Amino acid sequence: MIQTTQEPDTAREHEERPSYMPINQWREDERPRERLLRHGAAALSDAELLAIMIAKGTRGFSALDAARELLTKFPTLADMSARDVSEIAKTKGIGQVKAITLAAAFELSRRIESAPFQTKTVFRSPQDIAAYYIPRMRGKMKESFHVMLLNTANQIFREVQVSEGSLNASIVHPREVFRLAISESAASIVVLHNHPTGNTEPSREDIAITKQLADAGNVVGIKLLDHLIIAGDTFTSFVERGLM
Repeated sequence: MIQTTQEPDTAREHEERPSYMPINQWREDERPRERLLRHGAAALSDAELLAIMIAKGTRGFSALDAARELLTKFPTLADMSARDVSEIAKTKGIGQVKAITLAAAFELSRRIESAPFQTKTVFRSPQDIAAYYIPRMRGKMKESFHVMLLNTANQIFREVQVSEGSLNASIVHPREVFRLAISESAASIVVLHNHPTGNTEPSREDIAITKQLADAGNVVGIKLLDHLIIAGDTFTSFVERGLM
């Protein structure tokens, strides 16, 4: 039996394979900007919203292609928002300028999320403090240690990040924590840090540092009111746990 081979119909394949087309040449009802105007931002996918911020693609690679590339590299928006500008910029079709735009948008989102709480100038409970900081610390890849300075009415009037990195006694020292509190005449302080692992359980180092800070506060007359550990959408209060 004689078998014959057929050459692929290259011409037909070429006709069926879509060629690259910039977004501005797409049908109007498929363009992200026009879809947002017609249906609202909530109707758009993550990729489409990112494409609007990216604005322009590169030769042969649309803004939507770049957005999809980002979502392949960083599977969630929370993961993407926690990345450094240089990491985002290395994605195909992005570059430094677009990465800066995205970083600014992510920071605005964090500020909007925490904005409703900014009118609550008085902190009455660990829940108040957690409600303020959880949106601001969500997605952080490194531990950061913060000190909140409060007046006699428990109003926060200044906040400062003391350190970033693994929490230990050499990084978080009482003199660094209380230096600003003393110069600003704070009545009391609250300290907090995040656990990127998602576990709010205090470590031995956390407990030891808290004791050091409480003892130092008693010496200088500036009371340590609480130490909070933030992890994702949850938190642990040392006061509520009876750890101080």
